[in-house]
Amino acid sequence: MPSAIEPLVVPVPVFAGVPRDAVRRHPSKLQQVQEELIAWLKTLFSAAVYAILIVTFGFQVARVEGQSMAHTLEDQDRLIVNKLVYRISEPRRGDIVMLYYPLNPDKSFVKRVIAEEGDSVRIVDGRVYVNDIPLQDEYISAEYRSHDDWGPQIIPEGYDFVMGDHRNNSSDSRHWGMVPKKYIIGKVQLRWWPVPTARVF
Repeated sequence: MPSAIEPLVVPVPVFAGVPRDAVRRHPSKLQQVQEELIAWLKTLFSAAVYAILIVTFGFQVARVEGQSMAHTLEDQDRLIVNKLVYRISEPRRGDIVMLYYPLNPDKSFVKRVIAEEGDSVRIVDGRVYVNDIPLQDEYISAEYRSHDDWGPQIIPEGYDFVMGDHRNNSSDSRHWGMVPKKYIIGKVQLRWWPVPTARVF
């Protein structure tokens, strides 16, 4: 009878006592570094995208320059501006807002909304009347009140009337007119610097 043929066995080398399949499973040091680098790059890219989305659609950091909103806001105060709130609602009387300067939209100002579309505004010896009712503006200190006259005027549709809290030192709707609602960037939500005077608006 013909003899049986033995199967061919080829030995696989074993590295330092490590099982053969363990050698195949563990990536090299270079592969580990590459994988970690890719993971970091993905994380950084994701963080950059989130930051852009937050700044574009959600919140913005701003700095006050000048004294037009004193004493409520002082020069060099740091603010957080909520840009999302006016995507789902309208600016309201009394809101402190960040807006594009209507005469030069490359600049931005911080002012307070005094009247909304459809309101009647007049100023008599510095006293502001909205719809013939004196504005409750006790936040204005006596030395910052003005003595000017303005109006009366009806705020047209799609516009707001804004003023600075330092009435003697503010360029606002009394001088350059109403602000288109589309120029209002967002509501000043928080003063976070200086820390001792931090507050939510």
